[in-house]
Amino acid sequence: MASAAEQLAANLNLGVLSKATELKKRIWFTLGALIVYRLGTYVPVPGVDAAVMGEILAQHGGGILGMFDMFTGGALGRMTVFALNIMPYISASIIIQLMSAAVPSLETLKKEGEAGRKKLNQYTRYLTVFIAIFQAWGIAIGLESMRGAFGAAVHDPGWFFRLSCVITLVGGTMFLMWLGEQITARGVGNGISLIIFAGIVANLPHALVSTLELGRTGALSTFFIIFFLLVALLVIALVVFIERAQRRIPVQYPKRQVGNRMFGGEATHLPLKLNTAGVIPPIFASSLLLLPATVAGFSTDPSQEGWLQTIANALAHGQPLYMAMYMALIIFFAFFYTAVVFNPVETADNLKKYGGFVPGIRPGQNTADYFDRVLTRLTAVGAFYLCLVCILPEILISNYGVPFYFGGTSLLIIVSVTMDTVAQVQSHLFAHQYEGLIRKARLGGRGAPRAR
Repeated sequence: MASAAEQLAANLNLGVLSKATELKKRIWFTLGALIVYRLGTYVPVPGVDAAVMGEILAQHGGGILGMFDMFTGGALGRMTVFALNIMPYISASIIIQLMSAAVPSLETLKKEGEAGRKKLNQYTRYLTVFIAIFQAWGIAIGLESMRGAFGAAVHDPGWFFRLSCVITLVGGTMFLMWLGEQITARGVGNGISLIIFAGIVANLPHALVSTLELGRTGALSTFFIIFFLLVALLVIALVVFIERAQRRIPVQYPKRQVGNRMFGGEATHLPLKLNTAGVIPPIFASSLLLLPATVAGFSTDPSQEGWLQTIANALAHGQPLYMAMYMALIIFFAFFYTAVVFNPVETADNLKKYGGFVPGIRPGQNTADYFDRVLTRLTAVGAFYLCLVCILPEILISNYGVPFYFGGTSLLIIVSVTMDTVAQVQSHLFAHQYEGLIRKARLGGRGAPRAR
């Protein structure tokens, strides 16, 4: 016989959305915030010639700057107030999480619950400002020396331009950080992920048109375009399959007698995702690669081979250094983030506290070791899957000039964020239907005749 949850899931439909007032408010707030973000990607930084910037990015867009422009939704190519996007905040989050595992005082804050989490978030914001200032200053210095066919990128270089550029770019990043937190708290989905998602999706139509144009001009064969689009569909199918894959560990609760009644004796399972870290490792890896390359890509003189230009060339797509660093960072963050979100010792202790046990495994430390072994194997498979999805399409992009928006990283972000957002919408609908059922049950109980 189907459970109440299964019956509720079977009867769930989007018609419930019309009655879920709270969910509709959250969805409209999320859409409004994303529209504000997209409008901001067209507000230019004062004193910068957008035509020259577009020409320079077209010349050097095959490397790390092209990927940065993809994450910013084209804001970098237009040099707008959101040119840095949310990347400084992600970099700061990585550093704080790494330090919280190594610095005892930060580790203590992490264990203090809500108060400690707020303190760590405050440290993350301060570090975001510092990283954004560093990146914005590097961009301002680099912009002053850039020239294209249309002239200089900066109309009036000098200290006033540098300060105004830094203030504008840092202010844009801080606003996006605040906007992302508001979406998470008052909207639907993870705000930071949705901002990156919106930037990628907004330029997908243009990327598709550019790919078809390459086929029309003969730069790419029709067969290759069809093959590449099929690869993109296969990547999407693989992402959906892996992100929904679980390893279910059986958990048994013993029977216990309380008075004349028996409780417990239930058999359930502990679901462990194959890719516990989700889309975090590629985003974190890309962010760390973008942090030093932001300055490196804006070489002081593109015609001369300085050390900045050497770094930018080494971090271009398809280069061995870029591929090796990208894969190494993905693997590292897959294991690191999994260790952050799932603690085998704490889970084993909670099971032991409530009388639960894994059949064939002794409670306590043996259960924790078993969880750790299973999780390590799952994470190894998940890290291999992330490397496969993110690296293979990038090789095709670097060799054939297909836009970044069809790369494995962008497709992974799009599919994962979409699935996560849809899951949150469904959870809100479930909660709304449960509230309706409980309300009806209470009304029915009040109206029923009392027994004498």
